[in-house]
Amino acid sequence: MREVRREGGGIGALQGAALTLGALIGTGIISLPSLAAEAAGPASLVAWGLLLLVSVAFAASFAALGSRFPDGGGVTTYVRRAFGDRASTAIGWAFFFTIPAGAPVAAGFAAHYVADALGRGRETALVVTALILVVVTAVNWFGIEASARSQLAIAAVLATLLVLVIVLALPQASPDNLTPFAPHGVSGIGRAAGILLWAFVGWEIVASLSGRYHTPSRDIARAAAVALVVVAVLYVGVAFCTVAVLGPDPGPAPLSDLLVTALGEPARPAMTVVAVLLTIATINTYFAGAAELGASLARDGSLPTWLAARGGAQQVPRRALGLVAGLALLTTALLGLLRRDTDATLLMTTATFALVYLAGTAAATRLLAGWGRLAAVISVTASVGLVAVAGWRVLAPVVVGVIGVLWTLRRRRPVAAAGNR
Repeated sequence: MREVRREGGGIGALQGAALTLGALIGTGIISLPSLAAEAAGPASLVAWGLLLLVSVAFAASFAALGSRFPDGGGVTTYVRRAFGDRASTAIGWAFFFTIPAGAPVAAGFAAHYVADALGRGRETALVVTALILVVVTAVNWFGIEASARSQLAIAAVLATLLVLVIVLALPQASPDNLTPFAPHGVSGIGRAAGILLWAFVGWEIVASLSGRYHTPSRDIARAAAVALVVVAVLYVGVAFCTVAVLGPDPGPAPLSDLLVTALGEPARPAMTVVAVLLTIATINTYFAGAAELGASLARDGSLPTWLAARGGAQQVPRRALGLVAGLALLTTALLGLLRRDTDATLLMTTATFALVYLAGTAAATRLLAGWGRLAAVISVTASVGLVAVAGWRVLAPVVVGVIGVLWTLRRRRPVAAAGNR
């Protein structure tokens, strides 16, 4: 296969690794170790381990697909090649319109850290959530390359700080906090796995950035490998410290609590800054990928054509970006009016991501060969399990996907009728 290059620009392996880390490790490491510990106790470490192993297969599958088919459509491009336009449209609509619903969840994790540090409540958290969404939109407005360079610096600082948290907290670990190991049994591990799915989504949105790499055939695999190693070290370290240091009731801000345990209460504001940077890194990647996804879907006729427009020297899909940002802010406002917390859409969002993983990895079994196909088969099996854990909540993205297919059929019918006259 001929090597694809982007002449005059594009992101490299290190920048790609930083964007991938942002998608994988940002908000997941802020609050999910605590939520998983509440669901399964120390046995939540089993769920972490299993999902890390599955993530290896996901990384291999999506890296192989991105290297072979670099395109802003990402998963929808793979599904289109493997299963046709209707399947691609359905999964594209479900994925694209879930990102604005999930963005307030991600921003809300950091917003709660800020509210906790200020001694304020839900209203403050909602305001901070909206501010984070606005900041990330502004960063992406100037293009993926500028965004990737800034994210590389953020990723280096954050990885260093998180390693420091782990090293400082480990001496405070107590074996007593590891017993009973599974207070809620196997079902608790299953619930923890369902919660932790949020921590391992990210490969699917990074796929939509594959067309922005300078040399996809080389750099995507390198970026995925670097990101996977860093994610494994940081997630395992923070998860273990959460249960071994903080005990059965770790609280909503475990990173802050771990640092406070080691250094005292004055350390809490510093971790709040880290939480905000982690969140910005995550949403930055998702907004960049969502903008590329929306423009690609519009290009292929699965969304209104006006969303395909790009502007500026870097050809930024600003209309798609603006739609994602507007819907995310609208979701935040609705949560405020309904007096709901920002994590209200968490499980629906993870259900959509599970479905996207299933569609993408199923496409990979048809499009890849050799080791790539083996990784895809493992990933499909894991994705079926993730969809099963999501349960009835997958009905929401299925309904959105059906609406998307009906929209495209209705849109094309007048064109076909005109052609027959």
